Amino acid sequence: MAADADESQYFVREIETNDGCVLRVKQCYLGDVGCVVWDAAIVLAKYLETEQFQDPSSGLNVWSGSTVLELGAGTGAVGLMAATLGAQVTVTDLEDLQTLLKVNIQDNKALISSGSITAKVLKWGEDVSEFLPPPRYVLMADCIYYEQSIVPLVETLKLLCGPETCIICCYEQRTEGVNPEVERRFFELLQQNFSCERIPSDKQDPEFSSPDIHILHIRRKAQ
Repeated sequence: MAADADESQYFVREIETNDGCVLRVKQCYLGDVGCVVWDAAIVLAKYLETEQFQDPSSGLNVWSGSTVLELGAGTGAVGLMAATLGAQVTVTDLEDLQTLLKVNIQDNKALISSGSITAKVLKWGEDVSEFLPPPRYVLMADCIYYEQSIVPLVETLKLLCGPETCIICCYEQRTEGVNPEVERRFFELLQQNFSCERIPSDKQDPEFSSPDIHILHIRRKAQ
């Protein structure tokens, strides 16, 4: 019965990949923001499969062998997609989320062949030396919502990212409460060191996109 009781705390979100495989991502009934697959994570995961990154007809696959670090990974859905595409992925979040991340990695490892994925603790604003040299890509889905985390998040991006790093940030624009001010503050701080390029909807997955979910490519400004 113990195993059943443990399973009962999860419910599954399925994400179909372009080649017909299905990522099965467990979410928690109990817990805080990290325990569900937010819509922005689905939009970002499906964006990784678009033809600018991966085109089987031409053999293009920028993910193959690329180092990828996901911040605020939560359930790990985005990092799992990158790993199935061949990337060498590290998914990071707070200590509380490590069990869920590891469960989802274990449940989906059969879909990962040339790629890899590991889960590690990373608290924004703290030491990032174990994640260096800078990854080729940093992925972030819905990380801009919590006022107290804005300064440490930007600090972590500054510490992690080299001149070649591309941050792909996907977030749902929220108009209620403090959310607009938090977004404004984040981009104000970010743009001191980074430039942002908004990705138009026609470059996103045609089915998994939304007018209020934005994707940005963010790079360090030349010093």
